[in-house]
Amino acid sequence: MSLEAHAHEGRTLYVARDEAERGSKAPFFVVYVTDDRSRRWGFWCSNCETLDTAVDSMGRIQCNACANLHKAEEWDAAHE
Repeated sequence: MSLEAHAHEGRTLYVARDEAERGSKAPFFVVYVTDDRSRRWGFWCSNCETLDTAVDSMGRIQCNACANLHKAEEWDAAHE
């Protein structure tokens, strides 16, 4: 289990370096609120080292700072 603590807006968040999603520029790592991984928070962009990411209902992940992008694994053309 590989967790890395980061301070964010007065609280500690935990980046799971062993839980990654491929991005167009660099991987996105899963972020948790608790060190036991019981509460998921979001993603950390390893390209620009920020927590400023967005996820949509299709599972796409985008970094709002550097435009690193993870495309959805499955998609339906009806959703486009």
